[in-house]
Amino acid sequence: MDTHGLLRPEVEQRLAGVAHIIHVGDIGSPNVIAGLQRIAPVIAIRGNVDTGHWAEQYPTNDVVCMADARRSDQT
Repeated sequence: MDTHGLLRPEVEQRLAGVAHIIHVGDIGSPNVIAGLQRIAPVIAIRGNVDTGHWAEQYPTNDVVCMADARRSDQT
């Protein structure tokens, strides 16, 4: 998912009950992550619209392992 600074109510409704949220960049605002964290733990990377000081805490890429699955954009 990417949000470009806007966490829509319908997204919050669809994410209700999930175990984890993976935000794949273009967060747009630290408020988005705060809103998502109220739903479930969040893993996020920084996208090209994430340029403020708040975004420096997010990497530009990451590897996520959950259960026995692994997904990476690195080859």
